[in-house]
Amino acid sequence: MNYNKKSIEDIEVAGKRVLCRCDFNVPTKDGKITSDKRIVAALPTIQYLIAHKAKVILCSHMGKPKGEWKPELSLKVVAARLTELLGQEVIMAADVAGDDAKAKAAALREGQVMLLENTRYIKGETKNDPQLSKDLASLADVFVNDAFGTAHRAHSSTAGVADYLPAVCGYLVQKEVSIMGKALANPERPFVAILGGAKVSDKLNVINNLLEKVDTLIIGGGMAYTFLAAKGYAVGKSLLDEEKVAYCKEMMDKAAAKGVKLLLPTDVVVADAFPSPIDGPIEVSTVAADAIPADKMGLDIGEATCQTFAAAVKAAKTVVWNGPMGVFENPTLAKGTIAMAQALADSQAVTIVGGGDSAAACEQLGFADKITHISTGGGASLEFLEGLELPGIACLEDK
Repeated sequence: MNYNKKSIEDIEVAGKRVLCRCDFNVPTKDGKITSDKRIVAALPTIQYLIAHKAKVILCSHMGKPKGEWKPELSLKVVAARLTELLGQEVIMAADVAGDDAKAKAAALREGQVMLLENTRYIKGETKNDPQLSKDLASLADVFVNDAFGTAHRAHSSTAGVADYLPAVCGYLVQKEVSIMGKALANPERPFVAILGGAKVSDKLNVINNLLEKVDTLIIGGGMAYTFLAAKGYAVGKSLLDEEKVAYCKEMMDKAAAKGVKLLLPTDVVVADAFPSPIDGPIEVSTVAADAIPADKMGLDIGEATCQTFAAAVKAAKTVVWNGPMGVFENPTLAKGTIAMAQALADSQAVTIVGGGDSAAACEQLGFADKITHISTGGGASLEFLEGLELPGIACLEDK
């Protein structure tokens, strides 16, 4: 995939109607937004378009209405918050690409902003229906994709519309593509990748792809126990993907053949069972990775492993991290994940954190401003690491 894409700065937007796909899939409770982080993240692109006299038409999905008009998933709350943040009215369309959207788009003046209703209210959106793509395209002269979180989906509003309009990226997507693209295509070395999370099966292709690129691959989290089993260790009641033990052996052999260091936990924090409630107090002990008792479950990496992993990060010039080292929602089992976040924060390297739990950990711990880049899309950043083509990026014009 070519990562060198045209952005909003590479085209003329003055006087043009610009359809901008954002990620306004924000969490709400009782009709109120509980975190406006994604809305704030979209502001630089929107403000650039306003300042350069575009007629701005924003669109996004929210939740999974599955083609039904569900009032609790209306983007009206987003329009209200955007109005406050931009200091100007954001006009709300009553539909997605119907008569009201068309009339309001046609009446837009330079510097004005409108927002279409939830794109997933229309069944064809997730099927990349050409008719919906055409209807959306008919509202505008130019398409801007600034929603990296949905760039791995070939939907009408993320990719289909680019069949009918010139298409470029906004600042959010540009940052994702340039930083992550460079890290994968031409990293400063040593290049270290840290993978965590529960299941090996979620990251099969990521592991395989990263072994072609990295100098060191660190494996923690629940997925580490299948690797430990592949080394012949007993893992007690720990999470084990029996069907993937052979695959893990294959990956360890591949790493050895390529001269890639593959680091696994040497000690683990164990308990009788998975904590319930998840954040409740729990009794734990630390054991060697090759001496997990039959009645215990590994739930975090141990202190010695934290030090080994942190030392590898310290020596790196590029670090990519995706997935926690343990059940970090529980304070007793968060030490491994905190140690990784701390190691990245202290590092002089280019540090990239894939979305999801590892991003949440960095933000909760107050390390976000010390990380080079925290991805806005969990699923999209994983597919990026797999080396897959992302439809919402591939459809944009190359520089």
